[in-house]
Amino acid sequence: MDFAELKTVLFARSNFGMKLGLERMQAGLSLLGSPHRAAPVLHLAGSNGKGSTCAFTEASLRAAGLKTGLYTSPHLVHFCERIRIDGTPISEAGAAALLEKILAQIPWALEGGPEGKRDGDGLTFFEIVTLMAFLAFAEAGVAVMVIEVGLGGRLDATNVVEPLACAIAPLALEHTQYLGNTIEEIAYEKAGIIKTGVPVATAGQGLPAARVLARLAFERKATLWRPGRDYRFESRDALPFCYQLVGAQTNSAGWTVRVPTPEPGDLSRDRRSGLSLRGHHQRGNAALACALLELASQRGLPVAPEHARQGLANTQWPGRLQLVDLAPMTFLDGAHNPHGARALARALRAEFPETKFQLVLGVLADKELAEILAPLLPLAAAVHCCAPDSPRALPANQIAEKVAALAPALSSRVYGSAAQAFSAARSQAGENGAVLGCGSLYLIGELLSLLEERAHESMPSERLHGRST
Repeated sequence: MDFAELKTVLFARSNFGMKLGLERMQAGLSLLGSPHRAAPVLHLAGSNGKGSTCAFTEASLRAAGLKTGLYTSPHLVHFCERIRIDGTPISEAGAAALLEKILAQIPWALEGGPEGKRDGDGLTFFEIVTLMAFLAFAEAGVAVMVIEVGLGGRLDATNVVEPLACAIAPLALEHTQYLGNTIEEIAYEKAGIIKTGVPVATAGQGLPAARVLARLAFERKATLWRPGRDYRFESRDALPFCYQLVGAQTNSAGWTVRVPTPEPGDLSRDRRSGLSLRGHHQRGNAALACALLELASQRGLPVAPEHARQGLANTQWPGRLQLVDLAPMTFLDGAHNPHGARALARALRAEFPETKFQLVLGVLADKELAEILAPLLPLAAAVHCCAPDSPRALPANQIAEKVAALAPALSSRVYGSAAQAFSAARSQAGENGAVLGCGSLYLIGELLSLLEERAHESMPSERLHGRST
């Protein structure tokens, strides 16, 4: 099998849809020899910041000299980015070989299909890719796996692991047709990754979500670390990032992690926090990564505060307030929901208070467009609307209509592609202006491909079936 055949197979499984549930994964893993048990696992769920938290965590583990496996989704530019070993995506040939092994060892993997015949017997796109990740990590002999939840938590394909420790990033209303209509229901689904006796770190949450997480952690006899009570971090923008264990957890071995700010003129890191990922919101993500790492260290993983400091200062995670050009100054950010949009707007207002951006915007149809636009439109000099490369994309003209309704005086134009919208925005900005691309990680992947002059390896977005109970 080559990579072209891999794409053909996986496109077909995307049409099959995503079904929440663990039975198929458990059966498939058994036939593969349980590769998910080949190394300790750190498991992360959440609505916002879980990818950045995974990246901070994995970079810190590599700084400790550990061979790492990192599994995230979706990809930005190329499918193979989803499965990384020691920070490097697997090769196309490697991906094809993994899929070939899975199909050889799981004879029913491709059964069923979109027409409904024997629907449910085979594996979905995300299940197959998750199996590929576990198999890749086992074959590479990684020392630790960092696994990001795909959707929800309780019934997500990744929730077959028995982690060393886990973490839950900030929660928000998302995928309500699948996870529930209230923040409490969503928190219940996300908290499904909490296993009996396995410690969990959580980011700051609203009270309704926090209560659900605390109750489930208590029922499962899982140590729960929360910011303010169990760990703290420097949240003031004027000061460098610092993390410290506090409260009942404090002892002589408790971690303190300080990240120095960069030298003047060094644009590789946030000039205020010192973190390699920009924006106020990354302070909470970095602190959650530190808490997760410290919990793992207490259970025997050989990682220390110095490794976390190095990791936080050197993480590479494209598409998160990423500065990609200076003339015009161009940022790309995958903010795709109201929480992410507010965080993005706050970060840019803090660092560039007088700047107006040519906004390149593309979103998926299941997103809360008005709530995403509300914090972003005050930053915009004009809005360039396009549809991301996804079957779930919202048509560009509908974005423009909503912009006109919310900000009638603001110029907005519709384009047939992300490339056209990006080119127009950069031209209108000129060398001394500013451009911001955001709204969907699918859009960010297309824009990164354009900047890097690489072919964009689009992969389908899965069609989900209804809620599972």
